[in-house]
Amino acid sequence: MNQMRNIKIEKVTLNVGAGKDLNKLEKGAKLLKTITGIDPVKTITSKRIPSWGLRPGLPIGCKITLRKEKAVEILKRLIEAKDNLLKESQFDTNGNLAFGIHEYIDIPGMEYDPDIGIMGFEVCVTLERPGFRIKRRKLNKRKIRKNHSITKQEAIELMKKEFNMKIGE
Repeated sequence: MNQMRNIKIEKVTLNVGAGKDLNKLEKGAKLLKTITGIDPVKTITSKRIPSWGLRPGLPIGCKITLRKEKAVEILKRLIEAKDNLLKESQFDTNGNLAFGIHEYIDIPGMEYDPDIGIMGFEVCVTLERPGFRIKRRKLNKRKIRKNHSITKQEAIELMKKEFNMKIGE
């Protein structure tokens, strides 16, 4: 098989949206730190939305991006928290997938922390093939050709094979 067709996990992003509630933001940051052992980055608003009470510069969430072996290790635990079952609708047309963990105590090895309470977060997985750097590089950017992009079905097959996952309705 052509080695340029191999699909790999480029990154796993864990995200907690807190809105204007600073207490929830601190709990979310502590939750992500306990799961990964890495300090999360706060996400800041850039737009003004008066009806939501948002203005530029306000922290509204936190996130962590994991790559390489750490990403695969954490993803195995997170998929196990979902009982190795994801829906087909959780995969997008570019082969990426996103799902939510409703309660962090579902993750194997995690115990209830009274300081955090019951809280959930979102997991986004980005897949790529060798050669995808051409869409991100600074000089001479190019688009990924249609025959080299990752389809929804290829992403589902990868997750079934690598992570022993089942697809439900």
